[in-house]
Amino acid sequence: MSKAKQSITVDGVEYVAKGSQEPTNSNIKIVILQRGWNVIGRWSEDGDNCALDNAYIIRRWGTTEGLGQLALKGKQEDTVLDKAGRVEFHRLTVVATLNAEEDLWNNELV
Repeated sequence: MSKAKQSITVDGVEYVAKGSQEPTNSNIKIVILQRGWNVIGRWSEDGDNCALDNAYIIRRWGTTEGLGQLALKGKQEDTVLDKAGRVEFHRLTVVATLNAEEDLWNNELV
């Protein structure tokens, strides 16, 4: 279930409350790949070829609210990440992507 967007319009400009919507255009993504692989890293793409740099395989989510909790709230106490370096994959192997809060993940992805 997604949060309701909280906004106000002033003089024709819409302002959205911080934290009232999912992150957009994040360079850091959680990618769900075929065969159940969940990876987080810095997204790039070149045609049909995609990559995550400074990537980690998410071995254990460690969440109470699902995979989206990692994207929106950062690494949890029971989360287990395995360093993977650069992970490359074809666009057609992507099941879904989640934009991650960059402020919460920047220091984790080193």
